[in-house]
Amino acid sequence: MNEGSRGLDTPRPRTVAPGWHTVVLVALFVTLAFGGALFQQRARTISPVAARSSVIPIYLALVLSEWGLVLFVVRGGLRRNNVTTRELIGGRWTSRRDVGVDVALGLGMWAFWKLIGTAWDRALGEGQAASIDSYLPQGILEGGLWIGVSLTAGFCEELVFRGYFQRQFQAWTRSPWIALVLQAALFGISHGYQGAAACTRIAMYGALFGLLAHWRKSLRPGMLAHAMTDILGGILRV
Repeated sequence: MNEGSRGLDTPRPRTVAPGWHTVVLVALFVTLAFGGALFQQRARTISPVAARSSVIPIYLALVLSEWGLVLFVVRGGLRRNNVTTRELIGGRWTSRRDVGVDVALGLGMWAFWKLIGTAWDRALGEGQAASIDSYLPQGILEGGLWIGVSLTAGFCEELVFRGYFQRQFQAWTRSPWIALVLQAALFGISHGYQGAAACTRIAMYGALFGLLAHWRKSLRPGMLAHAMTDILGGILRV
């Protein structure tokens, strides 16, 4: 066999779920994008007082929907291809040093993302979408629930986007870079309720975290950074 033909014999990366399962999941997020556009329009007509009256049920619904999504991914997709959740997450914590390295990477990623966000705001004047300002936590009860929402999002969204989608798209395209871009775009689309500008910013966030997951071969530092970003962004507004 000559050197030029060896690349053709490189085995295709293993898919993590049946194709139909991924198509259904992508269709779900595209539908959410259209629903998000409607939410954006409706949010402009709702007074802050009215929005505050329903914030706790919204938090609870978010937690349930995130874990429902993970359940669909794990039982409907991963198990059909004999892929474990641990395999999808990658990495191992066998010592305090392992934990410390991932925590440090998570902190570094959070700080780097904040620098990017600050530069974005100064260059384009795009702050946090006004439509979600009234849904951020106020008081101890809402703050505690928000932490639960943030921890849930950190685990669930990284598992689904940087784990499931990024691995699946890489298996389909044989390119980690195309996979990274595709999952980031889908991640931005799934946040359509925050508006077009926020979707673009969130897609950049997804690409950055996808790069971290690809380099580290683990979702753990990204999960930590994601949760930290949401917690501090909601409670301290930073």
